[in-house]
Amino acid sequence: MTTVLDELLAANQAFYAAFAARDIAALDDLWSREHEVAVLHPGWPALFGRAAVMESWRGIVEGAQPPEIACGDARAFAQRDAGFVICIEHLGGGSLIATNVFAREQRAWKLVHHQAGPAASPTLETDTASLH
Repeated sequence: MTTVLDELLAANQAFYAAFAARDIAALDDLWSREHEVAVLHPGWPALFGRAAVMESWRGIVEGAQPPEIACGDARAFAQRDAGFVICIEHLGGGSLIATNVFAREQRAWKLVHHQAGPAASPTLETDTASLH
């Protein structure tokens, strides 16, 4: 039996599979058409609205040097018809930590927000005793 968390993790994996394959049609299908969307790419200004978000992904995957990317350490969280996944993005030159927010749309999980930034560690494991 598939749980809501399994569904979120599968949607998140589909996002990274489409990103890695540079499949703009698949990326387009994964983003919500019924909810407001936004993205915060590292070093970019905040982008709001589906047109701006999809244009950013098109530029990234069709660019001269699209990143090689893989997702690891994914953890899902759900609240009714919304959920999010926190994961580590493994890139050729290092790691980013990312949050992908999903909303239910036509019984499927669709992205409404993606944010990635510098990761303190290449894993999500932390020593909570050393945090201040």
